Amino acid sequence: MATILRRYKMPQLIYGSSPMMEDNVQTLFSHWMSPDGTHQYNGILQLLLHFRWIWIGVLSLSDDTGERFVQNVLPMFAQRGICFDFIGRFPQVKFSGEFSQMVTDGSETMRIVKDSTASAVVVHGEILTILVMRIIPMIAGAYNIPFKATSKVWIMATQIEFTSLPFQREWEIDFLHGALSLAVYSKDLTGFQKFIEMRNPTLEREDRFLGVLWEEAFICSFPNTPWDKKYEAFCTGQEKIDTLPGTVLEMSMTAQSYSVYNALYAVAHALHTMQCSKSKGRAMADGITWNQLNQQTWQLQRFLRSVSFNNNAGEDISFDEKGALVVGFDIINWVTFQNESFLRVKVGKMGPQIPQEKGFTINDDAIVWPSYFNQTPPLSLCNENCPLGYSRAKKEGKPSCCYDCHPCPEGKISSQKDMDDCSGCPGDQYPNNDQDGCLPKQITFLSYEEALGIILATLALSFAFLTALVLGIFVKHMDTPIVKANNRNLTYTLLISLLLSFLSVLLFIGQPEAMTCLIRQAAFGMIFSVAVSCILAKTIIVVLAFMATKPGSKMRRWVGKPLSTSIVLSCSLIQATICTLWLSTSPPFPDLDMHTMMKEIVLFCNEGSVLMFYCVLGYMGFLAVVSFTVAFLARRLPDSFNEAKFITFSMLVFCSVWLTFIPSYLSTKGKYMLAVEIFSILASSFGLLVCIFSPKCYVIVLRPELNTRGQLARRN
Repeated sequence: MATILRRYKMPQLIYGSSPMMEDNVQTLFSHWMSPDGTHQYNGILQLLLHFRWIWIGVLSLSDDTGERFVQNVLPMFAQRGICFDFIGRFPQVKFSGEFSQMVTDGSETMRIVKDSTASAVVVHGEILTILVMRIIPMIAGAYNIPFKATSKVWIMATQIEFTSLPFQREWEIDFLHGALSLAVYSKDLTGFQKFIEMRNPTLEREDRFLGVLWEEAFICSFPNTPWDKKYEAFCTGQEKIDTLPGTVLEMSMTAQSYSVYNALYAVAHALHTMQCSKSKGRAMADGITWNQLNQQTWQLQRFLRSVSFNNNAGEDISFDEKGALVVGFDIINWVTFQNESFLRVKVGKMGPQIPQEKGFTINDDAIVWPSYFNQTPPLSLCNENCPLGYSRAKKEGKPSCCYDCHPCPEGKISSQKDMDDCSGCPGDQYPNNDQDGCLPKQITFLSYEEALGIILATLALSFAFLTALVLGIFVKHMDTPIVKANNRNLTYTLLISLLLSFLSVLLFIGQPEAMTCLIRQAAFGMIFSVAVSCILAKTIIVVLAFMATKPGSKMRRWVGKPLSTSIVLSCSLIQATICTLWLSTSPPFPDLDMHTMMKEIVLFCNEGSVLMFYCVLGYMGFLAVVSFTVAFLARRLPDSFNEAKFITFSMLVFCSVWLTFIPSYLSTKGKYMLAVEIFSILASSFGLLVCIFSPKCYVIVLRPELNTRGQLARRN
């Protein structure tokens, strides 16, 4: 009918599904009592996104409208992250011999729905679609297929209305319980229900439709009717409409009825306006508007397009430039009861404004869900949400909604479900154990209040006291042969250097400050350079002293204080130059390390120039290697002339400590790097103290009888 009428440019007001328009001319003569389909489908999309139903099934009609829905609408859903477990078709309604084919098609559709893991199913259909949906549970029973329609949330389009055939009135409708649908926004009209209750086919014999409806509703036949009698019982006309169940006749104003009501009043207002236009034309004598006196039916279109009025519910009724009614949607929740009655409960709405997201509101607490879900909002996902602390990973060959969940790698978190990727915490925070949040890092440094700092400080002070004790012994016995024989000035300088090296450890413990950062590495390098220079000078003096004892040797003039002093000063001056260059170009400074330690912000001394730091260590190592080499070559000299053996062993310990220091230092993190350096300072200094001075202290303190010139002059 729509196709025929629009060819003759007859105005049409469409309150149900929209016929397919072939050109713009035909569209001009059509008016829609509901918003266009795009607005409706966007409402369904907003509903899916609101409940996070991204894994859905789709059922549509097996006709052109269903094909258009699949081709044009579903891609829009997919762009917003919706995936489809299945896209099925309703069986076509067939009769007589083709009914068995409809049952077969229905059983296949039912199997697809039953096997689906999607909880939400979008149903695109027409007014008679529920009639077909009611057949599916019956087919399941006939084929002995276990199927619970209440395990799905049906999401239905606006065109779908509750309809049924007479033989279906006793069938269960619990499959609709908890369903959601969109309906054109409507309001209850005053007097509408009373108007329905007053209908009486015996008083309105000219209304044949009312008579047919009466017979179908009350399962009776009127006597003396022009149509065939279907039922044995006779209708009296006194039957009460309000006793009929909702599955037979709904007493309330439905969205479809409201649309028809508005359509009729729109035509009435347009006709009134057109009639007024004719009357004005007749009243004009100049004949300018004579053509308005011959208005044709199709000319009603111009008045329909501009009509605007308030209906009895107080709502403004008008059409937009495309001929569609400017109106939104109600979100309807279907609630069924055991007596086969049902209610349509308005739980939300969607306004006509764009973007539609702004006009979408819904009351989740007011929704009654299918009994299968125990009154909780169902999930419709391909798989469970990835929990906090996990990220999604795509499954090969599966839709984007299907994914695996992988734990976040170390150092990263995911604070929301279904994160595509884990993220790192800010620099001053670190992931908690569950990797779903960040905790503030603690600022840490090697302090005197922790066990490690206390132990290292105690060792440093103990070794410093021991060094001071040795120095005191040597000073007290400064005139004894063993002290004199080993160059007292170099011995005192070496002991003072060792004492200062132990005390320099205290600069490395405690909160780093600008001054301590500036001087501690330079002080450490200078002190150790003086110490190693003293050892080198002692070794060279021993060798020269042995050579000077040979008859005719010219080495005698080189043995003495000037040589030892020049060796110590020249070697120390080179190190002083390196340290001065370092401090003047790129001095150390306090800094924060937020990344090395997972749970801590390390307060440390940034060395400024790592190259200069390793130059200081490298030069100190160079002096140590030279000292070790000279002492090693002189180790076989007679014991009465030298201490080369002790120096060789002490330098071997010294070099071993600092060779192991480099890999240990580079492999540790945070304050423990500092602890490794402190330990190396203590170990190497203590090794020099013990290896060089313990034999002498043993002789001076415990074996004074050996501390004589005769013993020193004795040769092995």
